[in-house]
Order: sequence, then C-alpha cells, then structure tokens
Amino acid sequence: MKNEEQARTLFGISLSERPRWKQFLICSSGFFFGYLVNGICEEYVYNRLQFSYGWYFTFVQGWVYIFLIYLQGFTPKQMVNPWKTYVKLSAVLMGSNGLTKGSLAFLNYPAQLMFKSTKVLPVMVMGAFIPGLKRKYPPHEYVSAVLLVVGLILFTLADAHTSPNFSVIGVLMVSGALIMDAFLGNLQEAIFTMNPATTQTEMLFCSTLVGMPFLIPPMLVTGELFKAWSSCSQHPYVYGVLVFEAMATFIGQVSVLSLIALFGAATTAMVTTARKAITLLLSYLIFTKPLTEQHGSGLLLITMGIILKMLPDNKSPKKGSTATAPPPPPPPMFENEARSEDNRFQIGIEEAEEKRRLV
Repeated sequence: MKNEEQARTLFGISLSERPRWKQFLICSSGFFFGYLVNGICEEYVYNRLQFSYGWYFTFVQGWVYIFLIYLQGFTPKQMVNPWKTYVKLSAVLMGSNGLTKGSLAFLNYPAQLMFKSTKVLPVMVMGAFIPGLKRKYPPHEYVSAVLLVVGLILFTLADAHTSPNFSVIGVLMVSGALIMDAFLGNLQEAIFTMNPATTQTEMLFCSTLVGMPFLIPPMLVTGELFKAWSSCSQHPYVYGVLVFEAMATFIGQVSVLSLIALFGAATTAMVTTARKAITLLLSYLIFTKPLTEQHGSGLLLITMGIILKMLPDNKSPKKGSTATAPPPPPPPMFENEARSEDNRFQIGIEEAEEKRRLV
C-alpha cells in the first residue's frame, strides 16, 4: 500500500523518488503556469471580446480534457473507484461553479473575491468531519491561513475601483459555494487517502465525464447554449483560444490534484490562495501600477502567513517513551518443560550407552 501511495508522477516526471520540497515545487510550478495562462485567456475572452458564456466554455473545456486524457492512454478499464464516487464529486463541483457564477448577479466582484479568498479556512474546518480524513491542524497553521486570507483581502480591495456591495441572497449563494469548495477538496483528498492507487488522471477524467451532463440544464434554461454557439460561430478563432486555455488549465488541474494527493486539501487551498496574490503582484510589476500602503500591508501579511506555514512541526516525544526496543518475551512455560524433558531423555540415553560399554 505504501508503494502505491508513493508512486506518483506528473506528466512523466517521477515524484516518488524526489524529496518533499521538490515535489511541492514541481506541482506548484505546474499549477502556477496553467492558471497564469488561464487568467490571460479569460481576460481576453471575457473582457476584450465581452463573451461571458461560462457554462458553455466549461463544457468545451471538458471535451478538451477528455481528448487529452485519451491521448495519454487512459481508459475506464483502469478505474479503481466506482462511478458513484465521481457522481458525488461532480455534483459538488458543478454546484460550486453554479453558485459562484450565480452570486455575481447579487454581488459585485470585490465582494465575491473577499468571500472566495477565505476558501482555505472552511477547507481546514471541513477536513475534521470528512470520513477517512478526520484531520486536525496545529494552531500555527490556522494563524497562517488567517494571515494569508486577510492579506489577500487587503491587497485586492486596495485595487478595487468600487466598494464591496453585499446582498443577503448573494452572500448565501457564495457561502454555499465556499462550503462546496471545502467539501470538494477534502473529498478528493479522502479518495486519494482511502485508495492510494487512484491516479490524478482517473479523477480528472471521471469527474469531468460525469460532470458534463450537469452543465446542459443551466445552458438550456438560460439560453446560453444557443447564444454562445451563435457568437462563437461568428468568431471561430475563439475556439482556438478556448482550446489553448483548456490545455493550459489541464496542466494546472493535474498539478492541483497532485498537490492534494501528496500534501492535502488545506495546503493546496493555501497555494491557490497565494497564487492570486502573486498574480496580482506580477500585474503591478509588469504594468508598473502604483503600490499604496494598503498594498504593502497586504503583502506583509501574506508573506508572514506563507513563512508561518513553512515552519516545521516540532513535536517533542512524550515523557516515559524510550527509543530502546522492549525486551523479548520469555519463552512459554510448556516450551521450557518440553526442553527439560528432552534433556532428561538425552541424559538417559547417554547413561545406557555408558553401561553397555562397561559390560
């Protein structure tokens, strides 16, 4: 079981033979690359072209995922988990996406971003209640998560042109999305933990294939399917951008699943939260935007949170526990008696032989 758990690869790169920090660096690099390209493509499609067809784009992205996984040689015959496991996973995933997109009708972007930035906290809390995990985190990790969240909120609100606009319905929807996000990450970790033979490719393939039918009803109800088809038919090059974005996001998704399998859902949530801060900082450095004191305060808190997370856990051994092995148990009583009987029998034979020689 342990060998199966350690046999992790990421696009042909063996992770099992490398130290933990190299595993983390490789997986995080893949995640950052994939979602950096994803952010650039979304900026172009959603803002430049004004195409806000999230459900349809997710549907197209799913077909690209399935095609890429097919090229890697994965088939359903290689599955080690039942389909019902991925039905639950996909239902939670689609529910989270739907509530996140729907909340924008009642919340403005800064308000939604404030809530989504707190994702790491419900992920850590939810991990204590998921069967097969029951995770407990040391106090300094909770402090690290709070510093990271508060720092990111300060940094993003400093760049917001409008103040957060709250609505009761929007708050309830984005809160439900956060709960589902927390459940999703921990459920993925639980699947990896309870069945270490599960591969990242299997989880992404099955959750995508099962989740795609969940996208059809909202596309039909809102009429987005026909609107998106008509708009993209007039601008066919959009499909090229979507395919390129899906290929990059595929790298990010597999890297995220690798992080969950190796380091857990909470650490992965902190990495995804830190990614937002680093992306924002890079945009300021590249486009030479002015940094304010609030930006500096947010960056300071984010840095403190990351450093605190990297601190090792120094667990001192309990008193009375020694490293020496316990003494071996005494041999059973019947075994001693049997040995003594054998010795007496052997002595009797030797005495008889001695008497024969004398005669």
